[in-house]
Amino acid sequence: MRRPTVIVALSPDERAIVCAELEAAGFPTAIVVGNQDLAEVLRAEDLAGAAILDAEMDIEAATGLADQLAAEGRGIPILMVAADSQLERLAARPDAARTEFVMRPYSADSIRWRIEAMCIRSQVAGAASTSEDAVMTGGDIQMSWGQRAPVVAVFSPKGGVGKTTVATNLAAAVQVRLKKQVLLVDADTVTGHVITSLALDGVRTLNDAWRDVPENGIADSFLDVSTNHISGLKVLALTLSPLHTEMLDSDHVMAGLEAARRGVDLVVVDLHPSYHPLNLAMFGAADQILVPVTPDIPAIRAAVQFTDVAGELDVRDRLAMVINRANSGVPVADIERTVGMDALAHIRSGGLLFVKAGNVGRTVIDMFPREKITEDFVALADRVLRGAKTHVAAAASQPAPASGLRGALPMLGSLFAKRSAEPPLVRPSGEG
Repeated sequence: MRRPTVIVALSPDERAIVCAELEAAGFPTAIVVGNQDLAEVLRAEDLAGAAILDAEMDIEAATGLADQLAAEGRGIPILMVAADSQLERLAARPDAARTEFVMRPYSADSIRWRIEAMCIRSQVAGAASTSEDAVMTGGDIQMSWGQRAPVVAVFSPKGGVGKTTVATNLAAAVQVRLKKQVLLVDADTVTGHVITSLALDGVRTLNDAWRDVPENGIADSFLDVSTNHISGLKVLALTLSPLHTEMLDSDHVMAGLEAARRGVDLVVVDLHPSYHPLNLAMFGAADQILVPVTPDIPAIRAAVQFTDVAGELDVRDRLAMVINRANSGVPVADIERTVGMDALAHIRSGGLLFVKAGNVGRTVIDMFPREKITEDFVALADRVLRGAKTHVAAAASQPAPASGLRGALPMLGSLFAKRSAEPPLVRPSGEG
């Protein structure tokens, strides 16, 4: 089955480069310069998958074409090239839910991967609306809607709170105890420790795999590149070095993540403690964002900060707090009251159990199945799986969200600048 056609309404110089990139990836293109051209394309083309319009060049012409697409009733998603000053007006349009925005300068490659992700989401939404068991086919992808896995990101803006420990043992609990296939993604491109903690040798990273793709070749999928762990987990590292990230364009990675969701039951993503564009894109893609918090003042302060950021990014409802090393400092009730969020789970201190498991590349789940801390992770796994599935089901009935979070980096700067007063932080038990 051929890939959907992409309608392109860009300036002559840009459309030639963009069309060449899209066609090399297998997307037929249809160039339009006005409403009459678009009408002719829509009459002749039943498989239009997306449209690229240029509001920065001529906002009235671009919105006129967008209105024409909306009137057609096919729900064709739009990638709109826009200036920052135009975003507020464009975001208020009735078709904003199916419109994504990109600002110059952009690369043809980034446009190609953005279109790839948009077409996947559009086809998935269409499949979901017709049948739970519908099969989506596009290019080299064939997948069942019923297999679309939730994505759970594990993030804290502070290091040292057990982020990787929570991610790996949560993934193992779902894999080993709940008998679901899990893809564990180490997306910490700076200090990632998933591969070393699981003692996986000779792994191929996503950056390496995509760098080695021949010109006009097909990139390997997340599952193609992943390594099998003894527990049954599929483990993928985006990179093993912060110096080797040249292939990890956010749109490209998001398209790969979206495709991987149909091959497993759950995707767990371990993120670096920063607000890098890749992390912002992951926040937008995640069905649930777990925030590990240890019972100490710096960790609690970081969690409070992140809840503010998440509110600005419109992902506050996806957060779930996990108290790690519970009952070893600030009482849980005080943490919940300060952060403004109930804890999804309490993970007791594992001490030497984690050390022993890590020394042989295992998790406490498969090495110490009868320990109480294992039951803590199993309880977390059950709650996460139920909560994330609920979000997937709810999201399926809504318009597909834009990939990434528009305008997030400037917004973060203004957020941190305007925070002049922190909420009062509780003291650990025993402090005067």
